[in-house]
Amino acid sequence: MKEFFNIKSDKYEFDYNDIRCLLTVINVILILKFGLSIAYIGLAIAVFGMIRDLICEERKINSTIQHLAMVVLNLYFVSLM
Repeated sequence: MKEFFNIKSDKYEFDYNDIRCLLTVINVILILKFGLSIAYIGLAIAVFGMIRDLICEERKINSTIQHLAMVVLNLYFVSLM
């Protein structure tokens, strides 16, 4: 498994994307539990992440695509409300 995900045996290095993924999971759980009104929180997180992706020097295409997908998904949820 370490080879597949290219995990080095070095000490774990905390990354901003870890927080983003945790917030995405929490957003999904809250939407399932409390309804679509929580989608505004997910939308705000996704927009903030998208802005950070565009401003930050360390640009990653997968991060930008994930934020764009979360913006579209949360906009869809808000439109269903």
